[in-house]
Amino acid sequence: MSREPVIVGIGLSDYPKAPHLDSLMHIAQATKRALDDSGLTLNDIDGFACASMPTDPELHVEAIEHLGLTPRWLNTTYTGGSAAQFQIPDAIAAIREGRAETILFAYGSDFLTRYGRTLGTGGLSVDGGLSGPLLYEQPYGSTIATCYALAATRHMAEYGTRPEHLAEIAVGVREFAGLNPNAMYSEPLTVEDVLASPMIADPLHLLDCCVVSDGGAAFIITTEERGRDLKQSPIHVLGAAGANSHWHIHSMPDFSTTAGVASSQEAYRQAGIGPEDIDTVQFYDSFTITALLLLEDHGFCKKGEGGGFVEEGHLRRGGSLPMNTDGGSLSSCHSGMRGTMLITEAVRQLRGHGGDSQVPDCELALAAGCGGLLSYIGTTILGRDRR
Repeated sequence: MSREPVIVGIGLSDYPKAPHLDSLMHIAQATKRALDDSGLTLNDIDGFACASMPTDPELHVEAIEHLGLTPRWLNTTYTGGSAAQFQIPDAIAAIREGRAETILFAYGSDFLTRYGRTLGTGGLSVDGGLSGPLLYEQPYGSTIATCYALAATRHMAEYGTRPEHLAEIAVGVREFAGLNPNAMYSEPLTVEDVLASPMIADPLHLLDCCVVSDGGAAFIITTEERGRDLKQSPIHVLGAAGANSHWHIHSMPDFSTTAGVASSQEAYRQAGIGPEDIDTVQFYDSFTITALLLLEDHGFCKKGEGGGFVEEGHLRRGGSLPMNTDGGSLSSCHSGMRGTMLITEAVRQLRGHGGDSQVPDCELALAAGCGGLLSYIGTTILGRDRR
């Protein structure tokens, strides 16, 4: 049991705007801060997990070289925004089996700076060399937002969900962003403000969509035995699982349900708990509909009842299930893939270091990443104590 996995260090790079850093430097800065947080050094790291944006296909090997690592365990699994959540189960196995002692997870991207400086990087086109399934989607105006709008429209048709329900998610996350001095947007938001913002892809308004930012994060997993000797109280990794249902949106079996049903059930089984035990959730909120589907698929309410659950204020500050206590992708930061940041914020809450956004008596946290187009869902359950 002394080899049970624990998280002992976390770090964030400068965000949401950091023109002085490229993607590699975001990783380096976040790593330095995670090491300082834990009391470890680079010499202690013998495992590395890193996923990069398709625009940075060699970022993981460049990071290894830059940091001077010689890992005997390496994972570069790419599933979009849930990459960290998909890498964690393999890291757990490596720790338990002795294939690694101390594993660094890191991600960084100059997403905002790069897109802001380079003309013509905002989307795909047929002339841009599309192949395979995208040849059949793109001519009909398929974008990331329209794909998520399909899910929102279907949920509204099936269950009577209203735009106001989705807007309430953005309002609640913005409330937490107002407590985060680094958040990209912190001004108070109302449901009316969301509904009055420009329509991006019906029924999703501008404020239903995540921000675009720079930023990075890092966290360190080691054995419980090693973690007892470090600077921070170790946070236990109680359950971790991933599942997928498709990649391209036309192959999604059911626009109202994600693979989060399967990933959460396995994570709950490993942890020996249920959704009723969770104190806070850190959901990948690329769009408001993403958070709504993850809420239902992780069992916090029945399918189709997410709108009413949100409307009752459960996800807000002081609610029964505070969500995205750093301001989330919708208001704080979204540098291309945010799964690593979900873990760092969950750890911060479990340590009791949340400041004004601290969830009272926080003992169990769930972090769920979403990759692709509601495609690859990864669920991680963390606890202040081993159960």
